[in-house]
Amino acid sequence: MTKPNLLLDVNDLRVIFKTHDGDVTAVNNLTFALQAGQTLGIVGESGSGKSQTAFALMGLLADNGRVEGSAKFNGEEILNLPKKALNRLRAEQIAMIFQDPMTSLNPYMKVKEQLMEVLMLHKGLDRKTAYLESLAMLDAVKMPEAKKRMEMYPHEFSGGMRQRVMIAMALLCRPKLLIADEPTTALDVTVQAQIMLLLNDLKQEFNTAIIMITHDLGVVAGICDNVLVMYAGRTMEYGSAEQIFYQPTHPYSIGLINAVPKLNEESNTLITIPGNPPNLLNLPQGCPFQPRCRHATAQCVQAPPLRRFDGNRLRACFIPIAEMS
Repeated sequence: MTKPNLLLDVNDLRVIFKTHDGDVTAVNNLTFALQAGQTLGIVGESGSGKSQTAFALMGLLADNGRVEGSAKFNGEEILNLPKKALNRLRAEQIAMIFQDPMTSLNPYMKVKEQLMEVLMLHKGLDRKTAYLESLAMLDAVKMPEAKKRMEMYPHEFSGGMRQRVMIAMALLCRPKLLIADEPTTALDVTVQAQIMLLLNDLKQEFNTAIIMITHDLGVVAGICDNVLVMYAGRTMEYGSAEQIFYQPTHPYSIGLINAVPKLNEESNTLITIPGNPPNLLNLPQGCPFQPRCRHATAQCVQAPPLRRFDGNRLRACFIPIAEMS
């Protein structure tokens, strides 16, 4: 039975790519749930499987990719949907914001035409109504001089403004779920903060659930209800944002948090995680993080199961919490 307010229920999600060198499992048995109006942060280094998780949910995998497992949206299975049903889902229920808005916007069309097209195509609105709705949404995402901006082309906008256009476009059909894939990567720190505040405000206003994908734990601190830490396609740790930030229990989570620069510390030394993420074609035996983990023991050559602890928290690690303090 579907739980009340359970919007997205993902179980044993696997994403496999067929390559000349063999099959690559980019996402391995990922399980998580998302309630309506909540925000889930998915964090990890490049290559951890964050974006491929989003692409699998959106039906946007490359031709050599396949997806296995289950992802139920409002109780309905959405993996491997027929193209027509998938297009309807992406138009009306789930929207996505990509890293680089310049590659997502048509450089030959004014912003107003691109916004209006969404409403005319998917909602059947006439041009006048579509224009007014688009203008109102640009105002909602705090675009300065929104009416003037409607008549401009994407190259006339700053990076932050282009991202606001993409957010407005994604929200036009009032989706229940917004997936943001590294939405602040190309922006400076000040604009990053503005975009994160904006997403938080829009979540409250439209009751939109958000999946925030990022490699930067600092980005999700102020917006996420829960955080999923991924490494080599697997769940390392899952818990509330407060638990992950203030009581992390997995060595990888601790390493990510320690790598965030802290303004209140006198030392200028940047703390890093030694080594590099593994080659997915040649993963280490057992725990994929063990070659880089200072807590690793002989037991770690076996794959640790994902265990529940402290209520709804999850962790894939043999080391007890007490040994990490």
